[in-house]
Formats: sequence, C-alpha cells, structure tokens
Amino acid sequence: MHIYEDRFPLVPQAVFKPPHAPLRDYRAVQKALGLSRVVLVQPNGYGYDNRCMLEAMAELGESARAIAIIRTDASDAELDRLTRAGVRGIRYFLLPGGMLPSESLEPMAARVAKFGWHVQMQLDGRDLARHEPVFARLPVPLVIDHNGKFLEPVATDHPGFQALLRLLDGGNTWVKLSAPYETSKTGPPHFDDVSMLARALVAARPDRCVWATNWPHPGRSPVPDTALMLDLLLAWADDDATRHRILVDNPARLYGF
Repeated sequence: MHIYEDRFPLVPQAVFKPPHAPLRDYRAVQKALGLSRVVLVQPNGYGYDNRCMLEAMAELGESARAIAIIRTDASDAELDRLTRAGVRGIRYFLLPGGMLPSESLEPMAARVAKFGWHVQMQLDGRDLARHEPVFARLPVPLVIDHNGKFLEPVATDHPGFQALLRLLDGGNTWVKLSAPYETSKTGPPHFDDVSMLARALVAARPDRCVWATNWPHPGRSPVPDTALMLDLLLAWADDDATRHRILVDNPARLYGF
C-alpha cells in the first residue's frame, strides 16, 4: 500500500495528483479487514523523497516493511539507514512516471543484495519475455506487481505469461495478487479476465504468491472497495490453507516478518 500526505511535494514528472491518504486512514482499513502487517511502497509521485513513507514506518514499528526508491548514487550508509528503518526492497517502475531506468537494474540489484533487499518490479507484463533473461539472473529476489500487470489482459498461453510462470519456477521470483482493476477490461465485480490469470498463478506456484491491497487505489475513480479486493482471493485460491500461505506464510518469508 501507499501513504500520501498533502504536505509532501510531488516530483515534476508525477503523472497524477494522488489523494490525501494518511496513515490514520489506512489504520481504519487495516482494522476493518483484520490485517496486522503492512508493506509500504514508495509512490512514484514522491520520487526519491522517501520521507512520507519513512515517517509512517516509524509510527508502525515492527509490524511494517517498506519498498523504497533510491538514487543510483545512494551511499552504503544511506542503504544501511533505510534497512534499519525497515526497508527491504527497491522499486522499479518501467511505465510512465517511473524514476529508475531499466539499465540500472542489474547494478542496483548487486548493490542492494548485501543489505538483504529485493527488487519490486512493475511493467507491462506483455514485455516479460523480453526481460526474462535479465530478471532470471538477478542476484536478489524479484517481486512482480499486479498479477504481472498485463496492460492488455492476455490468455495463459501468451509468451509474457509463460515467461512469468518460468520465472516463478526459477525459485527467485514472486508475484503480487493485487489491483485487478488496473488492467481489467471486463471490470467489476469479478474482473474475469485478470482473475483468470490470478487463478493460474495460484494454481501453478502458491508458494510464490503474496496478496496486496494497493490502498488507497491511487488514480482510480471510483475508488475500489478494499474489502471486495480481499474477497477476490476467495475465488483465486480454492482453500483456506492456500489463502493462509498467500496472506501469512509467504510474506513472512519474503519481507522478513
């Protein structure tokens, strides 16, 4: 999820004005859904300025982890400071509004490896086959956002989706089951086109799936109901043991809870 506070400035290249979504508002959602742990992701709109996220992290304490956006020339001392604050990954966003260029991926992955971080990646899943060789050889775990984020939902035999399955089988890649509304063409309430992909991911590698709220659903109007997003997991995973793995066990391994 993301925290947005109006008192923090947006970068000039921000592609939309985010909602005011402070930590106290998320805590209400967290309480309603019974969520005890949280992973904060640095919004692209704040660029390299992680202050808003780190402020929330300080309040949340040990129940929280974070994914940061850092400059390619960040010092080891800065990486150590962020690690002690709960940061466990670096965010790459290979779509409009992203900060870090794709060519910096391998050297930055090598840098953050010694701090126990992973790479969180968002891109058009239709390009996964092209990126697969680089992704497969990264020295750190890779987490791919939003069911692969196929900007045009595809069939499970699409080369990009097959590349995603191969990456998951490689043992170093994870996928987030989240935000079907970002790419679905069939729409609510069931998002059938994206739900098909989510079900296939769970069926193939339930040990490599984690779930996310994507709260406060930035850039979406109307704003999706977070409880209904959680309910979709009932359709994506067939039994309580698998859901427990996705919601509890897998994130504990990935984020070090």
